[in-house]
Amino acid sequence: MGTKACEANQATENKITEGVIWKQLLLFFFPILFGTLFQQLYNAADAVIVGRFVGKEALSAVGGGTGTVINLLVGFFVGLSSGATVVISQYYGAKKADLVDYAVHTAIAFSITSGLLLMVGGILTAPAILTAMDTPADVLKPAVLYIRIYYVGTVGNLIYNVGSGILRAVGDSRRPLYFLIASCFTNILLDLLLIVCLDLGVAGAAIATICSQALSAVLVILVLVRVKDMHRLDLHRIRTDRKMLRRIIRIGFPAGLQSVMYSLSNIIIQTAINGLGTDTVAAWTVYGKIDALFWMTISSFGIAITTFAGQNFGAGKTDRVRKGIRSCLGMCFASTVLISILLRFGGHIIYSLFTSDPEVMRIGMQIVHFLVPTFITYVCVEVISGALRGVGDCWIPTLICLSGICLIRILWIMLAVPLKPDVYTVTFSYPLTWTVTSILFIVYYCFFSKIRIFRPWQAKPV
Repeated sequence: MGTKACEANQATENKITEGVIWKQLLLFFFPILFGTLFQQLYNAADAVIVGRFVGKEALSAVGGGTGTVINLLVGFFVGLSSGATVVISQYYGAKKADLVDYAVHTAIAFSITSGLLLMVGGILTAPAILTAMDTPADVLKPAVLYIRIYYVGTVGNLIYNVGSGILRAVGDSRRPLYFLIASCFTNILLDLLLIVCLDLGVAGAAIATICSQALSAVLVILVLVRVKDMHRLDLHRIRTDRKMLRRIIRIGFPAGLQSVMYSLSNIIIQTAINGLGTDTVAAWTVYGKIDALFWMTISSFGIAITTFAGQNFGAGKTDRVRKGIRSCLGMCFASTVLISILLRFGGHIIYSLFTSDPEVMRIGMQIVHFLVPTFITYVCVEVISGALRGVGDCWIPTLICLSGICLIRILWIMLAVPLKPDVYTVTFSYPLTWTVTSILFIVYYCFFSKIRIFRPWQAKPV
């Protein structure tokens, strides 16, 4: 496609590098938020239907430890592929059509290869990991079954994540939303059919999930094939460009490593939770669905600022990047306060959707009342790290996360929990590490990053 045609399409589809900053961030944010909402909805559908129609052991099997193990492996490859989003957003902002083309085809090839490796590795290692996590005996067998079926569908999962990342990189956050809506309703219908009607239990939940993920993968590929802009996909040209792959991995590997360390620390936390009994495991599983409202909001702001920073940095508009960070932080803080109030006083209503067990409800509300008011301490971590990823500043932020969140969290669980093994001691590891990491990110962003605010020792602006 000619350069003028690409620029014309870019002008009509993408306004991220111009216009009112907060409006552009919100226009990009809301489709991501609604898409994440539907993604959480179809994840929650498994838990709601399984919890209501099968039992709390099955509920623990489709959440809790299985979710943590899935995030360990899938999160690493999704983190790696996030390098493609950063690379494409920068090249797209700089209007380098040839490099966008190489990056798109390399990213799709990488997602297919990674999905196959992940499928084999996940199926083989999941039982050993779940056993090492002290998964309760009555949960272990259905958990292994669920996770093995889930990993069969990881190729579709990664294709969707990479493909939607490509679309978001060029400013298109609407179509990934449409795909997730279709996927969500497909998952719910299949859950009802396979779990309620055919009585397949956790296997039905896993089959429904991988089928819905396959649908979203097909939809994203169809859009990339038919698009007329510089990020168009030609199926016959899907292959790996080694130079581009190295650049994608160089930027994405820190995010993948960070995801693995998050998951490892969460596995340690899940192991501590498992030691408190099946009721606590079930309560923790449901809590993971409740606080998804916060996490999907905060992660949507993180994705929005990553693409915003990447395109504007690629276009040479560093000052606009800094203004975008300030606007995003303000909106994120306001949203977090609102969500915290809603969950603090309405969490029991959401819990009642998942379970009617009084002990599970009691433990779950203890977790909600303790953790929800501390969400505000995480905001700077997500927004600042997202912006830094967007400009290609990856390694130091990753080290900050690894030390501030993962290392301190692991040390707390290993040293403090044995002294007082209860749910409060375990969950305190979250606000503790969020606060420390937020402080480290603020200092790094203001004084040392590529887009730093204060430069007392440097006469020239960045």
